[in-house]
Amino acid sequence: MTDISIPRRRGRAAQPVRTSLVRKETLAPDFLQVVTAELPGLDLAGWLAEHRDEVVADLRAHGVLLLRSFAMETAEEFGQAARALTPELLGYMERAAPRHEVAPDVFTSTEFTADQWIPWHHEMSYAHNWPGVLYFFCERPSIEGGATPVAGERVVTPLIPAEVRERFARDGVLYVRNFSPELDLPWQEVFQTADRDEVEAYCAASATEFAWTGRDGLRTTARRQAVATHPHTGETVWFNHAHMFHVSNLPAEVSAALLSEFGTEGLPRNAYYGDGEPIDAETVGLIRDLYRDNAVSFPWQRGDVMVVDNVLATHAREPYAGDRRILVAMSELQTAPESTWSRR
Repeated sequence: MTDISIPRRRGRAAQPVRTSLVRKETLAPDFLQVVTAELPGLDLAGWLAEHRDEVVADLRAHGVLLLRSFAMETAEEFGQAARALTPELLGYMERAAPRHEVAPDVFTSTEFTADQWIPWHHEMSYAHNWPGVLYFFCERPSIEGGATPVAGERVVTPLIPAEVRERFARDGVLYVRNFSPELDLPWQEVFQTADRDEVEAYCAASATEFAWTGRDGLRTTARRQAVATHPHTGETVWFNHAHMFHVSNLPAEVSAALLSEFGTEGLPRNAYYGDGEPIDAETVGLIRDLYRDNAVSFPWQRGDVMVVDNVLATHAREPYAGDRRILVAMSELQTAPESTWSRR
């Protein structure tokens, strides 16, 4: 990974550009633009509203924006800033991780234990719809570690072997998930309801097969896209959770214990080719390695806001020590064409 605190640039380095209020610096090769406020106390929401077209163009050009040294302290201010750029924020349905809402449509980041890596991924790429834009706000940085590394698909997708890209693009990805009070997340949290009829209606509308299992358990099976086309730039890039949900993403001792107790069909989550054939561990391991090897990382500073184009870039989380608190908001709902997820 590359750390912007010690810039390492490939190719021609981009020179800082100053306006009267901000300074911009882009890390070569044209990925992750750092926008630093030059005026103390500059209001982020106001600046974003005034420069919205420029900021949106920068986001599409660079995939990720890091907005630094603006006046930003609370979850409510963060939500206002996000709405200044994309007015409608989204809730969090069909969840894959525990989170809590701390302000209207502002959530805690994934609440996995601090000693774990969260690998690079596109938010909700396992679903039939997803947010096009993500916002991260550093309310409180960790004492050690805890970065949110990002990797750009303009670099990673072409590095995936052609035969792998073609197989996934043709067949998609089949996700099998098991929800229960004892394993992974309960379905009530995933679908934000305790009404089974509502869950069944959601599954029917999204071509998700389901079966109620055991003591208040639920199994879902859904075929989803493996690539996505950006709605504005027209670029088609790698876009799925196969490497995240695949059983090989678990530590060996954990996967062995789960397989022993629940079998392959009972795993909390697993991923297959869209035709139901198993995906070999080497293939999804390659994807994880490509993201890791082509990622950019930076240490969070209090008040930082990072804006991520969720199609053009993936994000991860490093392990950390200390009382870290990163908040998240999502916007610009996108839905896959029905042909990519409804075919059995």
